[in-house]
Amino acid sequence: MASRAPLLDRDPGAVLFHRSSGAVTAQAFLADVGRVAAALPRGTYVLNLCQDRYAFAVAFAAGLVTGRTALLNVDAADAGAFPGAIPIGDSCLEAPAAPPSRIAEIPCDHLAAIVFTSGSTGAPVAHAKRWGSLVQRSRAAAEAFGLSAGAILGTVPPQHMYGFETTVLLPLHADIASWCGAAFFPGDVAAAVAACPRPRTLVTTPLLMRTLLDSGVALEIGRVISATAPLDPAVASRAEAAWDAPVHEIFGATECGSIAHRRTTAGEVWTPYPGVDLALDDAGTEVRAQDAEAVWLADVLDAAPGGFRLVGRRTDVIKLAGRRASLVGLDRLLLGIAGVDDGAFVVPDAADSRLVAVVVAPGRTAASILADLRPVMEPIFLPRRVIRVERLPRNALGKLPRQALLALLEGA
Repeated sequence: MASRAPLLDRDPGAVLFHRSSGAVTAQAFLADVGRVAAALPRGTYVLNLCQDRYAFAVAFAAGLVTGRTALLNVDAADAGAFPGAIPIGDSCLEAPAAPPSRIAEIPCDHLAAIVFTSGSTGAPVAHAKRWGSLVQRSRAAAEAFGLSAGAILGTVPPQHMYGFETTVLLPLHADIASWCGAAFFPGDVAAAVAACPRPRTLVTTPLLMRTLLDSGVALEIGRVISATAPLDPAVASRAEAAWDAPVHEIFGATECGSIAHRRTTAGEVWTPYPGVDLALDDAGTEVRAQDAEAVWLADVLDAAPGGFRLVGRRTDVIKLAGRRASLVGLDRLLLGIAGVDDGAFVVPDAADSRLVAVVVAPGRTAASILADLRPVMEPIFLPRRVIRVERLPRNALGKLPRQALLALLEGA
């Protein structure tokens, strides 16, 4: 294992970020990092609350070069476990002038961040991230996707592992810049695309991709990258036709970060990142990579030539009357029904495995939705109830925290 790794691998004049006010070079970024680092009070942890992507990157780097650990995607209850944590918000960029931070070499075993899961399968869980592992994964992603110019335009927040890796860390270690302005509503995304240099890589989620496609907004982009949930190949095909750009997916999890990729329309097989080794056996899958501790996945994988196929998350696979199914697979069938804008299958109680479908479907009745499910689904997995709601409690990444879903069911 290498002993140290740099904060960034870029030339002083290289553009790392694009803000609405203009481009930010590596030299300017280091100057901002130096100002924020000099203003930090005593404390071991930095609670990064920044909403602005650039402020988030500066705050993270300032904590890193001063030997601190960032707390990411943490709620108030979990933050209480880290007494003395330094809260940092967007106003950190107003820190007084200070000497620029040098291109620091940080110990690879330094605890750079503690990232909490989204809670989609239960209570949020904390995962430690060492600096060397984060650097190696950034370099591997850049190599896997051939990122050597242009800009990344992320619709995902930097606090979550997906957005943190792709829109904050990648510009530090690959020849690409990250857009830091608004990019969520279709109009914002179109404006951001126009403001970024080519080639443009859109980093988004399946849910927002469907929203962009339904809006009819025209996007001149060179590539789409999706994660957080399996992408329906039909949606990927539609996106490729609409935007004339290949659509790729990242496979990963908070516990291990991103580790594999695929072009959705090319088939089911995932290709591991360079330097990532997967040991598959009956006990599960162990992920091994440079500068990282071995991690056991919570997903079920099957070996395939050149990579692997994803069966589903262990907590996502259900068994009824001797038959197995993945909740993600059932969700895909539900979302394929005409008039269903959003939806999900839920197992309300561990002691009662009968399924419930929660849907956003204006103009459709519960009975008509159930009728459309019968021809495409085994009878044993048909929901005992179809509950229509105005919206699902998705978080900023489009995921559905289980506790929020259960609360929605109680209200219904």
